[in-house]
Amino acid sequence: MSSAAVSPLPHSGIAGDELPDAMLRIDRLDDGVVVLRLAHGQQNALDVELLEEIIVAFAKVSDASAVVLTGEGPAFSAGVDLRRILRSKATEIEYFLDVLSQALLTVFTHPRPVVAAVNGHAIAGGCVLAAAADVRLMSDGSIGLTELNVGVAFPTAALEIARHAAGSQAQSLILSGRLLNPAQAVTVGFIDWVVDPDELLDAAIAEARSLALIADETYETTKRQLHAPAMAAIAREHEIHDSTVSRSWTAWSPRRRRRRYRS
Repeated sequence: MSSAAVSPLPHSGIAGDELPDAMLRIDRLDDGVVVLRLAHGQQNALDVELLEEIIVAFAKVSDASAVVLTGEGPAFSAGVDLRRILRSKATEIEYFLDVLSQALLTVFTHPRPVVAAVNGHAIAGGCVLAAAADVRLMSDGSIGLTELNVGVAFPTAALEIARHAAGSQAQSLILSGRLLNPAQAVTVGFIDWVVDPDELLDAAIAEARSLALIADETYETTKRQLHAPAMAAIAREHEIHDSTVSRSWTAWSPRRRRRRYRS
């Protein structure tokens, strides 16, 4: 689908010239590490504007030795803004799903190290955004894949990135929609280790600096090798499944969600 032919999702009310500064901050450190901070309201909801800013930001920092991705406020990202989905046209939702997959793949395929400093809740799409990073540290909140609880299917890219992170645990986590605390998230592979909140960013930057010592070509090649099964599955499956996924989103209503979330 060509994004140029589709209008954006209904706007959230933030003035257009404020969007880049309001939604995502780029902090460049002296040693070449870059910190990207999601700053899009209290929940860092994944709407089309924030997803586009993530894509643009990673292009802007292509010269960085490593990237740390974190959130401001109580959440890393609480996932998709479903209220906007409800008031959107089918073509707008299809465009959103394209941009969602592009943003997740932008993080997943970035050639240099990407470290997620998960500062709070990482739910549904927010969980997948964290899972797209090479290393994931978490300090607080809940993390989980709640899409089926809400009543929508996974875009292929999102599902395969989650499968890459969680491995053999992915099916159980996806089908149950369980929310995990940080310690539980370590046991299933979503998180690499738990860090105190006041130490989270420093620990993530230290890990980014350590990974940045690996030669660029060596790191990129190894990352491509590790991601090869997921990328092959995405290339093979997205044309088969994503039209059905799109229909599940365009037909979504709150009545389709499970009556009770598991935790």
